[in-house]
Amino acid sequence: MSVARTRSVALLGLTGSIVEVEADLSSQLPAVVIIGLPDAALGEARDRVRSAASNAGCPLPTRRLTVNLSPAALPKHGSGFDLAIALACLGAAGEVPTASIDRVVHLGELGLDGRLRPIDGVLPAVLAAARAGHDLVMVPTANAAEAALVPGVRVVGVASLLEAAIWHGAAYPPREVAAVEAPAVDDVLCELPGDLADVAGNTDAVDAMLVAAAGGHHLSLLGPPGAGKTMLAARLPGLLPDLDADAALEVASIRSLAGLRPNGSLSFRPPFEAPHHTATAAAIVGGGSRMIRPGAAARATHGVLFLDEAPEFPRAVLDVLRQPIESGTISIHRANAVATFPARFQLVLASNPCPCGNAGTSDCTCAPIVQRRYLARLSGPLLDRIDLQLRVPRITVAAMRLAGDGSTVSTAEARHRVGEARLAAAERLRGTPWRTNAEMPGTWLRGAGRLHPGGAATKGIDRMLELGAITMRGYDRILKVAWTLADLAGAGSPGAEHVGRASFFKTGAEA
Repeated sequence: MSVARTRSVALLGLTGSIVEVEADLSSQLPAVVIIGLPDAALGEARDRVRSAASNAGCPLPTRRLTVNLSPAALPKHGSGFDLAIALACLGAAGEVPTASIDRVVHLGELGLDGRLRPIDGVLPAVLAAARAGHDLVMVPTANAAEAALVPGVRVVGVASLLEAAIWHGAAYPPREVAAVEAPAVDDVLCELPGDLADVAGNTDAVDAMLVAAAGGHHLSLLGPPGAGKTMLAARLPGLLPDLDADAALEVASIRSLAGLRPNGSLSFRPPFEAPHHTATAAAIVGGGSRMIRPGAAARATHGVLFLDEAPEFPRAVLDVLRQPIESGTISIHRANAVATFPARFQLVLASNPCPCGNAGTSDCTCAPIVQRRYLARLSGPLLDRIDLQLRVPRITVAAMRLAGDGSTVSTAEARHRVGEARLAAAERLRGTPWRTNAEMPGTWLRGAGRLHPGGAATKGIDRMLELGAITMRGYDRILKVAWTLADLAGAGSPGAEHVGRASFFKTGAEA
């Protein structure tokens, strides 16, 4: 009787745990038994591994093989343990040096022909292995470029189980096989086409876009069809600065787990997610009965989550965003596990004023109760968390003609201004966990941060708070927007004009 062991990674959300895969060979009737809390897909590995090993040219012994996945209390999901199980079994049989497989983390799914198939979530799995102190990882050839994005880790890409066994020192004759290619994935993370200069008129809306980009603020656009709400929202990612290396790696990890594998290089542009209004709550925040996958809100981390025709979303779906907006994380609870995803996104809502879209004109056919019921789908607690709430009017002929004179700010100019404002905020917040004004907690802003302007600058919003016109959360958000306006203007601190403008963006009236 002999025991061999190697390692793999179990993912729960973006959190990866090292799993020790042990194989024991005993003199009993031929069988492969997997223990250690495997799910159904992992339990089926016993048949995949035996057939793959036989067809690859490195058959398993006709005896009983017991495979233990430790720690046994940790749930294991999916087929990514196949390679580790097969090599542990070959090690227990004495076909592969046990010292070699013991120092490598193995990830990959086996086909019945012995070839390795790409799996989802390789990037966060390799990242978890690196954080646990492992610097050598073996993955399918199709996942090698993705795994190599993790710094400080040596990645070995193999096309088949036979190739993996030979790499570890097994004395099998080599056999050429064609590697399984990863399926093409249409995942576009670059900024959307179009320039901010294309927006005709709507000066307040363009200003609001700059403020949202500079401070990381959430934005709501309310206006009739054709006013340019979607055009404005689609240009917001182009105003945002490039991601740093850590943020880009986190974005790529989330998308890898969702099946959107990177194409061999990190994208440093912020992601843009625009789910359809038929999306369910699980599609927005993530879910799954076995393998918990990230939803649109998690995939929009460090970028923009755009909900077009927001009142057409079910109210329950919209309200699931209230907690992630505050905490910046999404926790999905299941009976035996809790998966956590980052959700530090900018929310942009676009809404018509009523079902027909012509509210306030003689063409509107909606009764007042219908209008109220339509907009009531955006609950008060959700709107209270939106920093900038703006009405976008239809474009007039005069505004359209003025837009062609070259006076409108371009995306390149706006991004430069946004970058300078973010640098000012980052310098002010140096030594704290936050980098943008929107991330500052209100209690810190008014307390230890000593960023409350006070005096005459906040006299108007102090009065609004006293009268109940705004909540304490709304008060803090006005102050954060005021700091962003001050950063854009190059001011050392917000004045009365910045607080008044921030109040207009929040409530529609200057304080």
